[in-house]
Parts: sequence; C-alpha cells; structure tokens
Amino acid sequence: MIRSMWTAASGMSAQQMMIDVMANNLANTSTVSFKKSRAEFEDLFYATYKESGSLTSAGGNVPVGIQIGMGTRPVAVQKMFTQGDYMETKNDLDLAIEGEGFFKLISDDREVYSRDGAFNVDSDGYIVNARGDRLQPDFVVPSDTATINIEKNGEITCLDVGGEPLATGQIALYTFTNPAGLKSIGRNAYIETQASGDALGGDAGSEIFGTIAQGYLEMSNVDAVEEMINMIAGQRAYEMNSKTIKTADSMLQVANNLIR
Repeated sequence: MIRSMWTAASGMSAQQMMIDVMANNLANTSTVSFKKSRAEFEDLFYATYKESGSLTSAGGNVPVGIQIGMGTRPVAVQKMFTQGDYMETKNDLDLAIEGEGFFKLISDDREVYSRDGAFNVDSDGYIVNARGDRLQPDFVVPSDTATINIEKNGEITCLDVGGEPLATGQIALYTFTNPAGLKSIGRNAYIETQASGDALGGDAGSEIFGTIAQGYLEMSNVDAVEEMINMIAGQRAYEMNSKTIKTADSMLQVANNLIR
C-alpha cells in the first residue's frame, strides 16, 4: 500500500507537469511563430516477483510473470515545429517562412534563431526585430527607399519613388539536423546545442529550405481545442491518482486498526 502511494504521487507529479506545459501553450496561442510543446513520459522500473518463462515444479514454464510498476516520470518536453497558420499583414518587412528554416539574428552579442519574421528598420537602416536584434547577414535599407521587394528566394531589393533599385541583398535561412534539440530562450528565439547540431545556412527555396512570403506572418501552431481536451484529460488523471492515495491511506488505517 505504501508503494501505491508513491506510484500515485509520481502520476500526480507527471500530470502537473503536463498541465504546466499546456498552460504555456495556451498562453501563447496569439504569439507570432510560437511552437507548442509536448510533455513525454516513461514508466519507472518494475518490481519482479516471478520471471516469465521460469520453470515450474512440474517442469513446465510460467507463461506470464509477476511485475508491479513503480509509476512514471517525465523524460522530455519536446518542441513541435509544425507549420502555423499564416496571417496577411501587407507590411513589406513582415516575413513568413513557408517550410523549413529559421532567421538568424544577433541578440546580446550571440547568434539566435527564430521563425518570427515581424521586422522593422532601425534608425541606422538595419533590419531588426521588435527587440532591436539585427537580422543576419546585415542589410541596410537606404533612407530614400520607397518600396522594399523580397522574393521567395530571399532576394531583397530597395526601390526609390521612381522604381529604380537603390540596394540589393540576400536573406539567408538556417536549419538544423535536429530542431527539437534547440534551446528555447524566450523572445521567440532559440540557440543551438549539441543535440540540435550546427546551423546549416542557405538560400530560401534551395535544397531543404522553405521559401519566404512577404507581407505575411506565421502564427502560433497551438490548437486551442486540442489543448483544452488534453487539459481535461490531465485533470481527470490527476484526480484519479489523488483518489488512489486516499484509498491506500484508508486501507492503511484499516490495517492499523487490526492490532487495537
């Protein structure tokens, strides 16, 4: 009965973590380019009282053994990099990646990667995000630019009022062998880790890279209805585990009363 308490307690802890993950997903349903997370669990070791296939006194084999599990534990919280819906903004510097890839920026003197394409121009003409992090490679928009055209392959052209080109450049995309291994640092940004592998750069639309859609933003890939359904299931599982503890406690009380 003591074992059942610990087992149920591990289940309550696991369900609490799952609710925490879903709460973060739901909080970011309107966050540009947000990628939902999924909590993953594994069962703990088992107490084996009889091995399957062991010999019986009659010389046969036991078809099914006796094993009692010790509960569960979280093993990973994985980012799901599925595509989010697109929102049309008609803003020249709003960019959405259609397919694989990340933008690279410099934030606090380090390289970070993001799918958030809500860009602006700072006082020096550099293309930056809302925090002032510069898009890499650097590109300066001339002060007398009237129109900015960005092709699907990432080629950027600044035009004056007469339609004459003032400056051209190339927006690069980056990808990873294992995007799920990236470390989230908030601010819609990630940094590479040993698990993700090194960043692989290239032009949009080439090889494994997606294309760039100008005037669009990629929205969160969170399905609010799915998250709510999973939250209800998690709440019920938490309640059932708590009832298991109460039941085990009642059984212990009965056992204690036997000696009185």
